[in-house]
Amino acid sequence: MARRGAAALVLALALLAVAPARVGARGAAVEDPNDDIQETWSLEPSYARREPEPEPFSPPLPAGPGAGERGPRPPQPRPPKKATTKPKKAPKREKLAPQTPRPGCPPLGLETLKITDFQLHASTSKRYGLGAHRGRLNIQAGINENDFYDGAWCAGRNDLHQWIEVDARRLTKFTGVITQGRNSLWLSDWVTSYKVMVSNDSHTWVTVKNGSGDMIFEGNSEKEIPVLNELPVPMVARYIRINPQSWFDNGSICMRMEILGCPLPDPNNYYHRRNEMTTTDDLDFKHHNHKEMRQLMKVVNEMCPNITRIYNIGKSHQGLKLYAVEISDHPGEHEVGEPEFHYIAGAHGNEVLGRELMLLLMQFLCQEYLAGNLRIVRLVEETRIHILPSLNPDGYEKAYEGGSELGGWSLGRWTHDGIDINNNFPDLNTLLWEAEDRQNIPRKVPNHYIAIPEWFLSENATVAVETRAVIAWMEKIPFVLGGNLQGGELVVAYPYDMVRSLWKTQEHTPTPDDHVFRWLAYSYASTHRLMTDARRRVCHTEDFQKEDGTVNGASWHTVAGSLNDFSYLHTNCFELSIYVGCDKYPHESELPEEWENNRESLIVFMEQVHRGIKGLVRDSHGKGIPNAVISVEGVNHDIRTASDGDYWRLLNPGEYVVTAKAEGFTSSTKNCMVGYDMGATQCDFTLSKTNLARIREIMEKFRKQPVSLPARRLKLQGRKRRQRG
Repeated sequence: MARRGAAALVLALALLAVAPARVGARGAAVEDPNDDIQETWSLEPSYARREPEPEPFSPPLPAGPGAGERGPRPPQPRPPKKATTKPKKAPKREKLAPQTPRPGCPPLGLETLKITDFQLHASTSKRYGLGAHRGRLNIQAGINENDFYDGAWCAGRNDLHQWIEVDARRLTKFTGVITQGRNSLWLSDWVTSYKVMVSNDSHTWVTVKNGSGDMIFEGNSEKEIPVLNELPVPMVARYIRINPQSWFDNGSICMRMEILGCPLPDPNNYYHRRNEMTTTDDLDFKHHNHKEMRQLMKVVNEMCPNITRIYNIGKSHQGLKLYAVEISDHPGEHEVGEPEFHYIAGAHGNEVLGRELMLLLMQFLCQEYLAGNLRIVRLVEETRIHILPSLNPDGYEKAYEGGSELGGWSLGRWTHDGIDINNNFPDLNTLLWEAEDRQNIPRKVPNHYIAIPEWFLSENATVAVETRAVIAWMEKIPFVLGGNLQGGELVVAYPYDMVRSLWKTQEHTPTPDDHVFRWLAYSYASTHRLMTDARRRVCHTEDFQKEDGTVNGASWHTVAGSLNDFSYLHTNCFELSIYVGCDKYPHESELPEEWENNRESLIVFMEQVHRGIKGLVRDSHGKGIPNAVISVEGVNHDIRTASDGDYWRLLNPGEYVVTAKAEGFTSSTKNCMVGYDMGATQCDFTLSKTNLARIREIMEKFRKQPVSLPARRLKLQGRKRRQRG
């Protein structure tokens, strides 16, 4: 990566000079009328900038071989006195604080799966599906409760001797605990108070104190909203244990949790070396609110003004602009023969990782282009790339207010007016399938470019303004390929997303281009660091390894009116949903590793826009024919040419019989070969006008109407009768 040194330094200096400081209150952002306000922006991670804290307490190190090699022991506390009064409770806390945890240690990684199942242990459990390995913050239960995957750790008995513990596998400064109840549609189980203990050997335990007595932390009052409790003094140890003291009256001891802690340096620790991930890319690894996102876009634009353009596709319900960045060698214009690609993120406002990956990607493309990376230069010069990082900024601001650990699983998912953008598009699948059943294809309903129903276009329809903005954007730009980034899973889903059979919630429902979609999905999954790793743990309940980290959307769960299905049936765009991580909102400290996980996949997927055939459809005078239909024999899905007559048709390697046709022209058919090498095969068509079209053109040129032969015959017969009379 040395070749990027100069470009990276320029970006770092530009960020320090241009980008703004974080807003003080993490409430809903208001669109800044003056986008030129520039403030200082520190590149140091927020968790590294903290106030001085009390000296951490460390329990005694276990005696035995190697104990003396650890160096001087920290000062030992006095033996705790026996509690003569009722244990003191920690002060009451709000169940959802209006801000993220104050800067301190990041999560150990129960939610992100950095902590493995083998590092989680419990006193007892009801059954395997409720074992300690399920006690992870925000883990979701399966559709059928009491199955292999359930929504928490649940103790086998309800008494004060139950516990769940984490083995950090190295000395760690523990600073806090976050808890939730059990994820369940039918049961109400959560822990209302608990003790915290630490140990260096898992045998001798020291309980966190509050003065002279054991400290009892207040837990949850319902099952989904996370509750943070910070330790009064950081504790240095290898193990940490949660010991429930009380629980919901009508429920059981069940909990999900995350531990906040800073691993201490230990170069000899095998597990640390194995799991360690760093990046050499000098990018801005932090979470950005709406204003900071806009400023970062501006920094990238100022660094690479010749290949970038910032624009917006509309506004959110709250008036925040939906900003996009275009990256191309001729920004602002469609070049004939150059395909258009887009990434969309943040349709669900709380799925933040995709948003940050998009901001990192635009920085990376700018840096690499300036550094002369031939692969990136070729991609930028041969593709018009559009990146829309935040489709639902209103929802994001709600999630940002809660923070990465306290937001829960759903805070900020929907738009401000409560709409899920992901399934807010018109249901064109039903229109197509009903027409096919009535054999009205293609006379009344074509197999592509299906019109949006009138009711959907009315002002009273329950359609988000963000959804309408995306539809207008996709109708304006001839996108060929697109990916919408989501979170909470690690898989690539391809259409159809809606099942064809009535009353089914899961059914494999392929498109006519199923072979192409499978390849596109696999191109991302196979180059991701974890998606196709058969050894990785499932995020929640689904194991996608049988299809190598990919899944047909309808076979997973049916969604009517998805962006993927709409794009395929209403435009030329092949759209896929890319779920980039188990944790929807990872801590800032996880962003470098998540970038490494996804960087190659993001680039490889963009390159797939150049797979298949492309060309121009022109008339005999060389003028491009817009809206000409391109059909591939054996594939019941057509596409259309853009306004200049150019087209792109994604296809896997093979030989295809391709037909171009347009109203008023004779059709033309060719054999087009698609090879294995990257780069679309050129397949041009020249169409001649039909005789009727030529006659009409000549008559219109001389301002005359075509002669109607039956009318002319009647007129001559009338004239002859008058002459005889």
